[in-house]
Amino acid sequence: MEMWFSDEHTEDVKLSIRVREQLFSAQSEFQQIDVLDSKEFGKILVVDGDLTLTEKDEFIYHEMITHVPMAVHPLVKDVLVIGGGDGGVVRELVKYEEIEHIDMVEIDPLLVEVCRKYLPQIACSLNDPRVQIFHEDGLRFVRSKTDCYDLIIIDSPNPFGLGEGLFTKEFYGNCFGALREDGIMINQNESPFYTEEAFQCQRMHKRILETFPICRVYQAHLPSYPSGHWLFGFASKKYHPLTDLNGVAWKLKGIHTRYYEPRLHAGVFALPVYVEELLEDVE
Repeated sequence: MEMWFSDEHTEDVKLSIRVREQLFSAQSEFQQIDVLDSKEFGKILVVDGDLTLTEKDEFIYHEMITHVPMAVHPLVKDVLVIGGGDGGVVRELVKYEEIEHIDMVEIDPLLVEVCRKYLPQIACSLNDPRVQIFHEDGLRFVRSKTDCYDLIIIDSPNPFGLGEGLFTKEFYGNCFGALREDGIMINQNESPFYTEEAFQCQRMHKRILETFPICRVYQAHLPSYPSGHWLFGFASKKYHPLTDLNGVAWKLKGIHTRYYEPRLHAGVFALPVYVEELLEDVE
């Protein structure tokens, strides 16, 4: 008997993946967590029925949400990761020797433990001595911080349910306050292709634009995510993502990547016309 997992992109569109077996399934205090094994995408993390990541293409997401700001900011020492319980963002951050401290705020401890056990190649750096994990609400956590971080990465779930508070104007304002005077904030910005997610893209961009003086959007190709076209938000108090890029300095660090490269950097900010128009509607 064949088993298939279908990730619903819209009411009329699903991505279906043949599954070998279900490795884990449990309801935590906050959400339903499942781990599936597939031939094409490897292990798949599913949260509340939605595909969260796959072994095959997670490196694209985690590299693009991490290395773009790291190639722009000249010296990141303190980082806050909100969400990111799978450990992928932390794995990329610990590649930088200059980073001294990483706070990771993930509300669900079970999610972290499941990823440690079933996705060790992603969660492999959560034990790094520079990493401190807080199992609490990200909105509440960042509200108590002022002038603490050089970089904030919001590796949040979808903008509804458990993660809804991480998409409000109040939250982005609190992130602004938690950053130092030259800090950068990065957020996952959903897909611009389908109507509902396009609306979420606009809403996030508008709220961040009202908070930060520099606000740009960039893109990556993520095969397992809705439409395969995914956006990220780059918000900064001081640095421009293109004019302040120091690709040579980044290359000299010798960091191994499979997707991100400084020569790719300018291109990811060159958005298709339909995405530009989407963003201009709220600008």
